[in-house]
Parts: sequence; C-alpha cells; structure tokens
Amino acid sequence: MTPIYFMITSAFILSLTGLAFNRSHLLSALICLEGMMLSLFIAIAIWTLTMNSPSLSLAPMILLTFSACEASSGLALLVAATRTHGTDHLNNLNLLQC
Repeated sequence: MTPIYFMITSAFILSLTGLAFNRSHLLSALICLEGMMLSLFIAIAIWTLTMNSPSLSLAPMILLTFSACEASSGLALLVAATRTHGTDHLNNLNLLQC
C-alpha cells in the first residue's frame, strides 16, 4: 500500500472511530462526518486521475456537492437544536419529543 492510500485510509478510519466513540456533542459528530467525506473526496479524485477516464471525472464534484449539502443541513440542525434545547449535547436530544 502506498503512503498516500495509507494516509487516506487512516484518515477515514480515524474519523469513523471519532464518530463512533465520541458521542458527546453534535458539532464533534459533524466534524467527524466532514472528515470522512473529505477523505472519500480525495480518494475518488486520486482514483479518477489514475484511471484516466473522462467519464469518471465528474464523480468527485458530485461527492463534493453532496458533502456541501450535508454540511449545511447539519449546521441547520445544530442551530435548531441549540436554540430549542440550549445545548448541543447528544445525550439531551430525544428524537421522540416534539
């Protein structure tokens, strides 16, 4: 495994581990999700460069667009949760309450 692929894989696994084990704040969960999306974007961009296929060159831009939509909806949920509950602790948020 080349060092670039090792770094991308380790960045994804570290973000996944942070998302799985650090469940105290919503903001830290969103940052871990963004780290996962960024490592996927870099991996797909490198993959399309190594394949030299013009039909695959649009895939990183589509992933980046979905990542931007995910970030904006996550920040909107963060603002809404902070305004209603006063904190962004995930333990205080109950999905069954209105």
